[in-house]
Amino acid sequence: MSGVISSIITNSSAAVAVESLNNINSQLQNVQNQVSTGYRVSSAVNDGAAYAVAQSVRGDVGALTTANQQLTSAQGLLGTTVSGLNSISNQVNTLQTTLVQLSDSSVTGNQRTQYIAQYKSELQNVQTAIQDSNYNGRTLIGNISGSNGTFGGVNIVKNEVGGSFALTSFSGSTLYHALSFTSTQLSGATTVAGFLTATGSFTTQSQSVGTALNTYGNLTNLVTNQASFNSSKIDALNTGLGSLVDANLSQESAKLQSLQIQQQLATSALSIANQSPSLLVKLFP
Repeated sequence: MSGVISSIITNSSAAVAVESLNNINSQLQNVQNQVSTGYRVSSAVNDGAAYAVAQSVRGDVGALTTANQQLTSAQGLLGTTVSGLNSISNQVNTLQTTLVQLSDSSVTGNQRTQYIAQYKSELQNVQTAIQDSNYNGRTLIGNISGSNGTFGGVNIVKNEVGGSFALTSFSGSTLYHALSFTSTQLSGATTVAGFLTATGSFTTQSQSVGTALNTYGNLTNLVTNQASFNSSKIDALNTGLGSLVDANLSQESAKLQSLQIQQQLATSALSIANQSPSLLVKLFP
């Protein structure tokens, strides 16, 4: 007669129950870890390949975030520079009006003296704009005496692989000194008229201000667009990262409840299996 062999030495039912309970406990621990951390892959132990990719993506996100911080600083520097050049450009237009008055040979005596004084006063406004166009200790145009900040071009990191933008400098000193005409020069209407010709020194400097405004305006747009692109890329990387390592909490929550019930049943089954040997002993009075 064949059948299940009853033994007080080998409790196969208990062994099966223990194996089942251990398996359930292992699954339960994994699910509890996902629910508590929010991650399906929280370490290399869970999924080595996925974790390696996730760490690489996290590195890119961190680097892009740092790059955007640098770009924000560049936006501040460029904004200050453009603002300063706008002020200079407006003042250069005012200087041009005064020079037109001085190029008139009928303007003589005290009237000319007053216009000369006016020109020099207006030029001081150019000097002030050059000196004060600084941001966070740096300036792209302030290289005359009394300027605030360290003068010079800078390279700004733009992405996660270390690419950069070059923010070139503009010599405010060259501009200011080229416009600093002497009283003797301003006293001659013909001389002043020469400054205003298409190739005259004043016209050349006025055009250089316009060129600088165009350059820094374009750089501002370039930096702003790069920062916007980086932000979008960070969002995309984080979305991909979430798909790779995040846990599906609604699914894992349901699984958690199921495993807890299975754990209770397996524990009961083990308890019953452990009682089998004592029941066999009762067969022998």
